[in-house]
Amino acid sequence: MRYSSSYIPTLKESPADAEVVSHKLLLRAGMVRQLTSGVYTYLPLGLKVINKIADVVRTEMNNAGFQELLMPAVQPADLWRETGRWEHYGKELLRFQDRNERDCCLGPTHEEVITNLVRGEVRSYRQLPVRLYQIQTKFRDEIRPRFGLMRGREFIMKDGYSFDADMAGAEKSYRSMYDAYMKIFCRLGLKFRAVEADNGSIGGKFSHEFMVLADTGEDTIVVCSHCDYAANVEVAQSAVSDATCPRCKNTLALTRGIEVGHVFMLDKKYSEPMRAIFLDEDGKERVMVMGCYGIGVSRVAAAALEQNHDENGCIFPPQIAPFECALLNLDLRNTSVNEKTEEIYALLQKSGVDVLLDDREERPGSKFKDADLLGIPMQLMLGGRSVARGVVECKDRRSGERSEFGLENFAADFSKWAATVRDGWSL
Repeated sequence: MRYSSSYIPTLKESPADAEVVSHKLLLRAGMVRQLTSGVYTYLPLGLKVINKIADVVRTEMNNAGFQELLMPAVQPADLWRETGRWEHYGKELLRFQDRNERDCCLGPTHEEVITNLVRGEVRSYRQLPVRLYQIQTKFRDEIRPRFGLMRGREFIMKDGYSFDADMAGAEKSYRSMYDAYMKIFCRLGLKFRAVEADNGSIGGKFSHEFMVLADTGEDTIVVCSHCDYAANVEVAQSAVSDATCPRCKNTLALTRGIEVGHVFMLDKKYSEPMRAIFLDEDGKERVMVMGCYGIGVSRVAAAALEQNHDENGCIFPPQIAPFECALLNLDLRNTSVNEKTEEIYALLQKSGVDVLLDDREERPGSKFKDADLLGIPMQLMLGGRSVARGVVECKDRRSGERSEFGLENFAADFSKWAATVRDGWSL
């Protein structure tokens, strides 16, 4: 994509009402704009980041045997009354009436809707397990929506659901999702921990939160550096009393985290009151055992920046960056520079590299600053001097390391360098 024909409205200063790093940077980098309290428009580059995250999530969900569907955002109150959540969910549930004065809500989650769907279709144990998911916009009417995409009222979420014939099958579905989440967050290039957690308003038997580790995280978690044990403070306080890990007996430590995913073993919390039943091998009626699995797709974008940024702007992992590579033409009046830049641009595109060509009539300093602000992992620079010397200058955005390689062997040299940059994000 050419910068000169793109809509990337960057800002030099952070808006006064932006409180956390990710909110400031997403605004400054021209990726989101606030429409109203807690509700944001995703501009082209912000949407690219969201879609790249969703693509990773979608791939691993499919690999785990889940199928994608799309459910309505508007839900009838009758379903929520069946589970008792219409009365108990709280004011975060945005309730309204349609023209026929029927009570409805904007869905913050879809346990009732998915259970209603499956109970109307599944009759026999032979049809189980059923494993479904969606990626959809949700709405929760937060009393104080703050911190941009970290805690908005409208947000993009992946929510998945499993229905099994018994607890053994449900635990198998749960484990498949736990493993898929581990793969997802590793592929996204984020430092994270799976944390034993309580179930909150969703309910159920047990759950795990997936926490991106960041000093600015809103949650305090207990971790062990010698094994993979991690728990939120509430669970840890009930599990340990002497500050030692219950698994390996080593010392525990406190750190900060941002919740980006949650997996729940629901058991029969929704299937029982909603009569999601099937006939077993003996022809007897039994209640389905459920699990539900959420990932805050838009929240992941913010959490990635809370974990990865510096004074110059965003630092996106290559897998989710708005562009993987920025190609900067530093001298548009130089015919040789233009020719070489276009040649490299075409080669990168042909190689499948997601590249932004900065072909604007701007000073080199402005181009450097914008490339840093946008958090593009790899930067290539061509000017009159470098072309005269037959080299391309390059910069690794995260490490700041600069190097150069020859124009004659550009394809091979870039491929090796790009692999090194990508590998630097591997967990």
